[in-house]
Amino acid sequence: VQLVESGGGWVQPGGSLRLSCLASGFTFSRYDMNWYRETPGKEREFLARITSARTMTRYADSVKGRFTITRYNAQNTVYLQMNSLKPEVTAVYYCRTQNSFTRNQWWGQGTQVTVSS
Repeated sequence: VQLVESGGGWVQPGGSLRLSCLASGFTFSRYDMNWYRETPGKEREFLARITSARTMTRYADSVKGRFTITRYNAQNTVYLQMNSLKPEVTAVYYCRTQNSFTRNQWWGQGTQVTVSS
């Protein structure tokens, strides 16, 4: 299993970024996908989840209305659209998936997002 995030970088406050997570090594369309972020000294924070069939999404209160999770199963990719970015969202962003039967979980290597003027 491999998850590879991309799309991070530097953006000014109020700007937008779209993160991507390309998955391989498993049947992507059968797995729920998640985005998390981590800042130094804090626990990794859940941001958003999308079910395998794209029927449901769930967001942390901190990102509702500003972040949108989507997926394109034909390209084994999950996205996180981030709008109205603020400096406090500066973090390393990770995608994650989990086998619901074995409870095994996999993380990507992360992509850095920096919001500053």
